[in-house]
Amino acid sequence: MRRTTSLAALAAALLLAGCGTEGKDAGRSVSPKPSREKCVSALKLTAADSGRDLCLAKGGELRLALDGDKARPWKPVEAKGGALTAVNSGFVLQPGDANAAYRADKPGTVELTSARASEHWKVTVQVR
Repeated sequence: MRRTTSLAALAAALLLAGCGTEGKDAGRSVSPKPSREKCVSALKLTAADSGRDLCLAKGGELRLALDGDKARPWKPVEAKGGALTAVNSGFVLQPGDANAAYRADKPGTVELTSARASEHWKVTVQVR
């Protein structure tokens, strides 16, 4: 009787341990897939945002700043897709940094990329 109770308690504990992990992957947060409800009017991105899929509302603005240094500089950001238009991002104050800014002009998908020694940065942006 006691062993059955222990097994039932263990099974319940294991089931509960799996609860509340939605949106998690190996202990880290997972970005939600883009949807109409999740579109925002402004995005500020850094190197930590690499790998994310985001949604930007038409007319919105995206700014990004990748902090580098002389030893490991970021390459200029490339945008593949026609939904964003580059706008003035201001001054790059530190050698090795890569800054960019875009306005969301029309619906579509854009892939933003940059790289530096042994590190690749990529973000996918849906414009709606």
